[in-house]
Amino acid sequence: MSTRTSRGRRPGAPDTRAQVLDAARTSFAEKGFRATTIRAVAATAGVDPALVHHYFGTKDKLFLASMNMPLDPAELVPKALSGPREEAGERLVRLVLSVWDSPAGTAAVALFRSAMSNEWTARLLREFVVTQVLRRAIRELGLPGEEAGLRSALVASQIAGLAVTRYVLKVEPIASADPETLVRAVGPNVQRYITGRL
Repeated sequence: MSTRTSRGRRPGAPDTRAQVLDAARTSFAEKGFRATTIRAVAATAGVDPALVHHYFGTKDKLFLASMNMPLDPAELVPKALSGPREEAGERLVRLVLSVWDSPAGTAAVALFRSAMSNEWTARLLREFVVTQVLRRAIRELGLPGEEAGLRSALVASQIAGLAVTRYVLKVEPIASADPETLVRAVGPNVQRYITGRL
């Protein structure tokens, strides 16, 4: 076994990807999405930025990987919000339920539970919701700038409340309700937050 010490950046190794993800999680939680750079994450992990790009591609993809998110909001949010604006609330609720009711939703439920008791995870989840979901929704819906933040946060409160009630606390009859029943019940509330008077 060699006792030489190497200098400079480490090449890709089996544990390098995990080290990059650890560095990314810390940076996203402490600095937020905007202030985190791939260069800074690479420096913390002791690797070349090109290796981070090789493993993850973009900062958005690195963030999703650090959150262990099985689905990409960049693909889902536009799909949910394309179509008549007056039906956006129902489409959004339907999308959320279809994701959380699927096998991919298991990771989301675990993350949600962790965020409720761990401030560090809560920071990561907050960054994810704001940067990956709400800002995309604001762009897709073309919400007016002065109201966009409040409207999108109100939508998040409704969706998060539904998620906690159905998947974490499992309050009946919501926990076992047919998804379309919930779409019809909750969708109009979400729609009001999007287009109605506040």
